[in-house]
Amino acid sequence: MDKTRVGRPSPGSVAAPQPDILARFPTQDADYLRSIAQSHRFAKNELIFHAGAPGKHVYFLRSGRVKIYQPAHCGKEVILWFCFPGDMFGFAEVAQGEGRVVNALACEASEVLSVTQTQFTDFLRTHPESSLLVMQLLSCRMRTLGDVIVNLVNDDAQTRIMKLILRLSARHGIRVGQDLHLNIDLTHQEIADMVGTTRQTVTSVLSQLQKRGLMRLENRRILIESSELMGEIAPPD
Repeated sequence: MDKTRVGRPSPGSVAAPQPDILARFPTQDADYLRSIAQSHRFAKNELIFHAGAPGKHVYFLRSGRVKIYQPAHCGKEVILWFCFPGDMFGFAEVAQGEGRVVNALACEASEVLSVTQTQFTDFLRTHPESSLLVMQLLSCRMRTLGDVIVNLVNDDAQTRIMKLILRLSARHGIRVGQDLHLNIDLTHQEIADMVGTTRQTVTSVLSQLQKRGLMRLENRRILIESSELMGEIAPPD
């Protein structure tokens, strides 16, 4: 059985896959960051930082999954993105020297490395290749958030959900035979919070996509059976 990780966006995806930043740093740069970082472990549903807290550290996720989100006035969450092993987060406020404007929460037991603002600023000044990679990561996130805003205005709920699935599969998809496995666990509520709809709508849309033979669900994981057709139905922006 052929099982390979997808290395480029599938048709219809709305953004290029974001890199595993630690894996892309030059080896000596990554080793240096690990040597100066402090390791922290967080339990499932434990906050790593919250909006309003001082932004004094940059974080790298070693294991687990972290969601970056903002609470909405209606009581719901607006999930901006998920972080996976190798991802960097918490940098925007550090770069501006301001307090946090988002929350970071461990979705499962997670290990995180933290580097102080001063240490990371000095690191960027003296490691130009890694600095460029950080800029590329931030640019990719800005592109993704821009696409989300455009989709909220232009697309119906089904299209937004399909685009989200395709975007995530471009980064985390694993090819198994003819299927594309989205290799992360997502609840229907998390999907809803990422595309601005309700959990009931997500459940209904996923059920319709299964009936049409475009995908199926196994143990809360999405298996895409026709990414090409999904891309045609939910074309890129």
